[in-house]
Amino acid sequence: MDKMFCFQCEQTAHNKGCTIQGVCGKKADTANLQDELTSSLIELANCSDRTEENTELLINGLFTTITNVNFDDVSIRKLTENVKQRISCDNQFDIKEVWNCNEDTKSLKSLILFGLKGMAAYAYHARVLGYKDEIIDRFFYEALQAISKNLSLDELLTLVLKTGEINFKCMELLDKANTETYGNPIPTKVSTNIEKGPFIIVTGHDLKDLQLLLEQTKDKGINIYTHGEMLPCHAYPELKKYPHLKGNFGTAWQNQQKEFANVPAAILFTTNCIMPVKDSYKDRVFTTSVVEYPEMVHIGEDKNFTPVIEKALELGGYKEDKKMTGINGGDILTVGFAHNTVLSVADKVIEAVKSGDIKHIFLVGGCDGARPGRNYYTDFVKQTPDDTIVLTLACGKYRFNDLDLGEINGIPRLLDMGQCNDAYSAIKVASELAKAFNCSVNELPLSLVLSWYEQKAVCILLTLLYLGIKNIRLGPTLPAFVSPNVLNILVEKFKIKPITNAKNDLKEILSK
Repeated sequence: MDKMFCFQCEQTAHNKGCTIQGVCGKKADTANLQDELTSSLIELANCSDRTEENTELLINGLFTTITNVNFDDVSIRKLTENVKQRISCDNQFDIKEVWNCNEDTKSLKSLILFGLKGMAAYAYHARVLGYKDEIIDRFFYEALQAISKNLSLDELLTLVLKTGEINFKCMELLDKANTETYGNPIPTKVSTNIEKGPFIIVTGHDLKDLQLLLEQTKDKGINIYTHGEMLPCHAYPELKKYPHLKGNFGTAWQNQQKEFANVPAAILFTTNCIMPVKDSYKDRVFTTSVVEYPEMVHIGEDKNFTPVIEKALELGGYKEDKKMTGINGGDILTVGFAHNTVLSVADKVIEAVKSGDIKHIFLVGGCDGARPGRNYYTDFVKQTPDDTIVLTLACGKYRFNDLDLGEINGIPRLLDMGQCNDAYSAIKVASELAKAFNCSVNELPLSLVLSWYEQKAVCILLTLLYLGIKNIRLGPTLPAFVSPNVLNILVEKFKIKPITNAKNDLKEILSK
């Protein structure tokens, strides 16, 4: 008898599903509690009025069940009880009904559910900054209700693409929230070296948590370093104003157990990407927002970061400046090439494409992870010709973002567009270039080579499919929850294909 079932991430066991313990470190009890929470959220969507309180519960609950967010059974039980108290009818549902469907129905419903989870993360971040959208909120109810219904494959496929459509609107909302609150990102060089003295490492995705911590650490002799998906924060003008926001610590999230070992700093997790905490640093880990881990100090809604600050002062940081580098040995990372920046030099890009100085544009980005095969993305970027541009985003870029690829007519060949949600920036740039060349996005000299790990990557993929973008290369493996028939639909309609090896894929792309 299986103790659990989970196949929502790229690293799921044997590319089929985790049944004893999650590869992410999630115990069977925790997985089953998250399934109970998911089931209750679907009941809430079916059996309650669409109120602000219920909507927040749906969004927070879905976010809580994303991979590497919450490992704390107590907090999951508490959230589930809060959801159950608001269910106003006896329309019970068990998510296991989905796992027991025929494989094509299971596949399409999983795409919807996992896409919703990713979208919930983006909606959550926008809401933190005071930005909401009625259409987005309403869709959470609609899609969760659909998961419990006996719909045809055609109806489910339509809803899969609608999930992509609404997620595009959600990413647009979050882009607006971030830029109206913190300004448009500007190109910024970020050091990977750590200065001596007390410091705090902030990881996750939440800009507001970083800003609140920066405020509370002003004039305290504590430096702040970003980690993982927080790296793009250095490009926002309102965050750049803090002189003690110094640089970026370490590389992508899956290296944290090694990189955080005995580090003389406090570590704050603001959203997902937490891994099982090792003894070598468990006394200095703090969580906030939806992230919780057993026995770790959790900073509540009051956002009083005093315990984090006190720990940083106690640990004292490094005695001398410490040189650290990225995976390829570089110690400067350049960020801030969101749509506003890139489109400000669109005329240069267009002219360079027309003159032949830029032969091709690649978008190489997405989630990083620990499964072998992700060195493909490093190899791919290293082999891109000197007359091509590489756009990147999300934490997959840590495979190559410390490389110096040079420039083309003053335009850096490697352009970091931001966090995973900043796929919106890439889409906006592609759309504007298509207008300039009077063609479709699929006719541009543009290729997407994506890596995925968790559910935010799923909702971005659904957005790309909704927009009709074709010939996406996806890796390092294809999702375990996509059945052969559904995969055939994606291949026939959208020309999705798995990555093979960097040299062959690059040759095939550039031969067209």
